[in-house]
Amino acid sequence: QVQLVESGGGLVQPGGSLRLSCLASGFTFSNYYMNWVRQAPGKGQEWVSGINREGDSTYYLDSVKGRFTISRDNAKNTLYLQMNNLQPEDTAVYFCARVHTGYYYSARDPLSARGQGTQVTVSS
Repeated sequence: QVQLVESGGGLVQPGGSLRLSCLASGFTFSNYYMNWVRQAPGKGQEWVSGINREGDSTYYLDSVKGRFTISRDNAKNTLYLQMNNLQPEDTAVYFCARVHTGYYYSARDPLSARGQGTQVTVSS
């Protein structure tokens, strides 16, 4: 059974940092591209960042470039998102997602997977 369990969210002031983690199980983690996606209150899902199988190629939403860093540890079956200089517009539930084909997670693809999410709130 595929499981993705996110952790590390919380309340942080503008300019602060958080590190999200996602522990994967039930599949061969190193075989898949992985993404982080987010959903803000009252808005649709937004793709944030992606990483290839080996962890040596990464890609980002323009608004988070230079502030967020995605990484993975295939030996630990874990995906990470280091988020620095957080802003109120980053407030959302953040989800770890397994990509089935291509580079981006698709909720329409039954062979993709997404975790339950972790809440990130940026507020003074």
